[in-house]
Amino acid sequence: METQVFKVPDSFKKDFKYTFCPGCDHGVAIRLVGEVMDELGIRENTIAATSIGCSVTIYDFLDMDAIEAPHGRALAVATGVKRANPDKFVFTYSGDGDFASIGLAESLHAALRGEAISAICINNTTYGMTGGQLGPTTLLGQVTTTSPTGRNIDYYGYPIKIAEHIALCDGTAFSARVSLDTIANIRKAKQAIKKAFEVQLHGLGFGFVEILSTCPTNWHMSPEQAHERVRNEMMPVFVPGIYKDVTVENKSF
Repeated sequence: METQVFKVPDSFKKDFKYTFCPGCDHGVAIRLVGEVMDELGIRENTIAATSIGCSVTIYDFLDMDAIEAPHGRALAVATGVKRANPDKFVFTYSGDGDFASIGLAESLHAALRGEAISAICINNTTYGMTGGQLGPTTLLGQVTTTSPTGRNIDYYGYPIKIAEHIALCDGTAFSARVSLDTIANIRKAKQAIKKAFEVQLHGLGFGFVEILSTCPTNWHMSPEQAHERVRNEMMPVFVPGIYKDVTVENKSF
């Protein structure tokens, strides 16, 4: 049998050390971002903004300009970068706690203003880097280090459905939720990321993709079990799909 060679996308740095936990989907998501940048030919003109969390290490892998923001302020920093450099392609890469908890005001208002930025949010229902605490997307009943008896409505409220909230903002051009649990869904995720990038390139407004992801370490699961959890527990609550697409509504491209 012929041996298949893993081809590293041109956008990746020549030398990098893989630092994510086994079974974590960040590696897949970052590869998709790199592939899309290569296909659109925008890497040399790109500036990424990241903030604290596992997502921050994206600039360790991709050969691009990047700026690190304080926790939750990726969209605020990205807004400044884009307004100061309107000819640049600007995107953010965040976790759900960063995007939808401490940074919710910055994220929501960037969408309401229709900032010409593309945002990617990794939803793994926990704070991965800091020890597995309850986050804004933690599912009802889910046990975390700060919800040892499970998330309940009376004390913690409901998990936020990010893609739907961003879709309600008038400045949003594209909002979708995707998953990385199967090859077919990975392909759909790449298409969504590409569309979120394209709406910025066409000057249509804010583009957003929420990616359902695993966190085997903090979920105390094997990679296989973690992907089963994404399918069986996360996807029924956070239903994948396109929640807004102005390119369909006005046939822009």
